[in-house]
Amino acid sequence: MKRQNGFVLSRVVIALGWALALCVFVAPASAFAEGPKVGYVDLQRALNEVADGKKAKKKLKADFEKKQKMLNGKQEELKKMQQELEQGGMMLSDETKRAKAVEFQKKMYELQQTYGQLQQELAQAEAKATKKIFDKMGVIIKDIAKEKSYDLVLERTESAVLFAKDDMDLTGELIKRYKIGRAHV
Repeated sequence: MKRQNGFVLSRVVIALGWALALCVFVAPASAFAEGPKVGYVDLQRALNEVADGKKAKKKLKADFEKKQKMLNGKQEELKKMQQELEQGGMMLSDETKRAKAVEFQKKMYELQQTYGQLQQELAQAEAKATKKIFDKMGVIIKDIAKEKSYDLVLERTESAVLFAKDDMDLTGELIKRYKIGRAHV
């Protein structure tokens, strides 16, 4: 009798083992038969279409134009200096020519430094102005992904999406939800 119970018990254990093996290997294969669900968003398009993004872009454009005007003034000053050097070079002594050339080079270097600094300032201002917007959009994207069971959501320009079906584009949904304030921030 003990032997028969042991035999039955071992058959049950073997059957359970096979059932477990089937669950481990067959279920995941059928669960992922379709592959991961992937979508994408175009954050630049979304930024350009929401009111907060338009406002930020307008402010950044005004800052850029102000700084560009300053740079244009310095460039004109340099052009005048260069013309004076080229036209009046014959009448000036060698020492005066050298001094004016050194001054021109110094001002050219200062302009290049100012240009680099202004570019950096504008990039930082853009990052600061858009961070809050992109943070809110990130929350909305996560909500959409969870609700619609997306495994992966890419950003169109940053991930170099070369082709995707239209139904994978979540940008319109993102914009719609952003406009009505459906982010759980």
